[in-house]
Amino acid sequence: MRVVHPSPPEAEVVTLHKPVADGFDVERVRCDFPILARPVRGKPLVYLDSAATTQRPRQVVEAMARFFDQENANVHRGVHFLSEKATASYEGARERVRRFLNARESREIVFVRGTTEAINLVAFTFGKQRVGAGDEVLVSAMEHHSNIVPWQMLCEEKGAKLVVAPIDDRGVLLLDELERRIGPRTRLVAVSHVSNALGTVNPVKRVVELAHARGVPVLVDGAQGAPHVPADVQDLGCDFYAFSGHKIYGPTGIGVLYGRAEHLEAMPPWQGGGDMILSVAFEKTIYNQIPYKFEAGTPNMAGAVGLGAALDWLEALPREAAWRHEDEVLAYGTEQLGRIPGLRILGTAPGKAAVLSFVMDDIHPHDIGTVLDREGIAIRTGHHCAQPLMARLGVPATARASLGIYNTTAEIDALAAGLEKVRRMFA
Repeated sequence: MRVVHPSPPEAEVVTLHKPVADGFDVERVRCDFPILARPVRGKPLVYLDSAATTQRPRQVVEAMARFFDQENANVHRGVHFLSEKATASYEGARERVRRFLNARESREIVFVRGTTEAINLVAFTFGKQRVGAGDEVLVSAMEHHSNIVPWQMLCEEKGAKLVVAPIDDRGVLLLDELERRIGPRTRLVAVSHVSNALGTVNPVKRVVELAHARGVPVLVDGAQGAPHVPADVQDLGCDFYAFSGHKIYGPTGIGVLYGRAEHLEAMPPWQGGGDMILSVAFEKTIYNQIPYKFEAGTPNMAGAVGLGAALDWLEALPREAAWRHEDEVLAYGTEQLGRIPGLRILGTAPGKAAVLSFVMDDIHPHDIGTVLDREGIAIRTGHHCAQPLMARLGVPATARASLGIYNTTAEIDALAAGLEKVRRMFA
């Protein structure tokens, strides 16, 4: 289990005497990422945008190249050698994801394009079955658009209501308020595991307990959770869990929806086409069993193989030490950025993960990002697809430095130096 280090209050500064976790060789890890060695604008690349997308280790790229070079064929369709090899690799990736999530069985793992598609799938199958006029879907105030808009669309179609559980000024979900909002008309709770804009780690296991006590199912948006905290779906007890491959060192265009088998069995398919059927006649189509019922058409086979390779690579690392390393780089960053006059960090929840979101007096975040880019430093600026959260925080946008396990304290020093340059330029 991950060691969670409480984040300091905004005014408090933590001094780290050992900024690198024992048992984790970050320089060796960085060797797996050739892109991290390339210069950008004549400067060493400092990549601090992993919440948007992580970089891929060479093992993932090689696994995908090997698939194309040695196995490429369509899956579940052919009786020839290559089709059988491709099918074995694709289903092997599904089993790999099952182990990563500790799902009970591999048929609870549905391959999709990403977290957004996974949530839409649930909204327009499970949601359409469960939500009616006057019903409610409960989300939190820190959700990103992918965990808001599908539910809004469903509510508009059904005449239902989207209910929002509030957060405090640190970015902490107010559990008492969430519990109060779970009413007799609540049909589903959908919350993020980790906030993409603040790094808040939500107590989703407790959320599930509160919701299940009232017979309400829970979807967990794990886009930012799966890369940074344990994602054991049996321990969490959730009904659905969604994450994206490209945010966990895998390829783009592949993601996962975990769903309890009993839910998936009861849900209708959401897209029609090949491979999601058992038989088709003009009079009637009989649908395939789960999970294939939800995988219409030729799937992203190489993407699934790449995702499996990413999970192999990630779990071959000393995970506890890797998480401690991330925590310690985050704490070091909090300390260093906290020393910069006029800089304010947003999101100070205890135990937060991997995100330093901040604003600087009278300097637009886009200007911050542009100046840092000239220093070879990649961060994200804007509303981070979380406009309601920005409104709650009273800002139009933030600058966000987000970490992967390949980041170092030296890169934090480079970020701090870049921000000092920003401050001097706009003084």
